Amino acid sequence: MKERIENIFEESIKVKRRFLEDQSAILEQTVLALADSLKKGAKLMIFGNGGSAGDSQHLAAEFVNRYLIERPPLAAIALTTDTSILTAIGNDYDFAEIFEKQIKSLGKAGDVALGISTSGSSVNVIRGLETARSMGLTTIGLGGPPDGPMKEKCDFYMSIYGAVTPRVQETQLLVEHILVELVDAELFGNPAQ
Repeated sequence: MKERIENIFEESIKVKRRFLEDQSAILEQTVLALADSLKKGAKLMIFGNGGSAGDSQHLAAEFVNRYLIERPPLAAIALTTDTSILTAIGNDYDFAEIFEKQIKSLGKAGDVALGISTSGSSVNVIRGLETARSMGLTTIGLGGPPDGPMKEKCDFYMSIYGAVTPRVQETQLLVEHILVELVDAELFGNPAQ
C-alpha cells in the first residue's frame, strides 16, 4: 500500500510539473486578463460538471469571500448551483443548454466566463463558452487535452493532461487557487505572508 500511495503522489507531482513547464505563460496571461476585467467592474461566471461543478462553487466562494488577504469581495458566480434553473433548462430544453442560457441571461460584454472540463469536451461547457464569446465576454478554459474542442472557444485555454482524471482534477484545483491568489496580488498588492 505504501508503494501505491507513493505512486499516486508521484503521478500528481508529474502532472503539476508538466503544467508548470507547458502552461505557465498562459496562466500568467489569464491572471492579468482576469484581474483587469474585475478591476473594471466585470463579473466572473464559472461552470462545469460533476467535480468541475464543485470547483466552480469553490472558486466563486474564494473570489466573493476572501482567499488569503482581507479585501473587498470580487464579483463571481458559479452557474452550477441553482437547481431550479438547471433542472428547468434540462427538462424543458436540453442539458447541453444549462450554461449558455444562464450566460445569455446574466452576462454582458466585458464579463468573464470560465469553463472547467477535465476532458475538455463537455458539450454544455463548450456551448457556454461559445455563447460567452459571441456576446463579447472574455473566455477562459481549464481543460484536459491540449487540442480538445474546448480550446477553440477560449481566449485563454489552460491544458492539464494526465493518465487519470483525479490527477488532472488535483492540478485544476491548484491552478484555481493560483488564479485567486495572483488576481488578489494584482489588484491589492502582495501583503507579507
